[in-house]
Amino acid sequence: MPELRSTTILLVKRANQVALAGDGQVSLNDTIIKGKAKKIRRLYDDKVLAGFAGSTADAFSLFARFEGKLEQFRGNLPRAAVELAKEWRTDKILRHLHALLVVTDKKNSFLISGDGDLIEPDDGLIAIGSGGPYALAAARALLRFTKKSAHDIAIESLSIAGEICVFTNSSITVETL
Repeated sequence: MPELRSTTILLVKRANQVALAGDGQVSLNDTIIKGKAKKIRRLYDDKVLAGFAGSTADAFSLFARFEGKLEQFRGNLPRAAVELAKEWRTDKILRHLHALLVVTDKKNSFLISGDGDLIEPDDGLIAIGSGGPYALAAARALLRFTKKSAHDIAIESLSIAGEICVFTNSSITVETL
């Protein structure tokens, strides 16, 4: 089966702002098959942001599960994230899903994987996907050496990743809280 490479997602927290950004490119082997995909979602009455990298169908399934957990735990992001990570790791069907999720509200941010990983960043930055390392490096530099907002850092960092990573484009979606 051909390898599907599909995204760069970056979370940036600075001061009282959190931004979640994603590029729009979906690639199959060395071919771009979509250029304006939306990989960022607003959930739970626009109080939570979520983004994905990996299989699109798997991510949509996980978004639905995560949204259900948010409803079940009345918007308590840490609790919903823990419960999704546990279910994802132990459920026979879910554990075969190939995606990563980044979820955030104004207070908490997490990377969630099917291996049971639930990682909270030390520095307010999370990056996943093909161009994740490039976007993360750019965001770290911009946080250290500029006074730009989280929103502006996210856009600039994804633009830089798009200049380096062939699986990342300049069609950027950013949502902020």
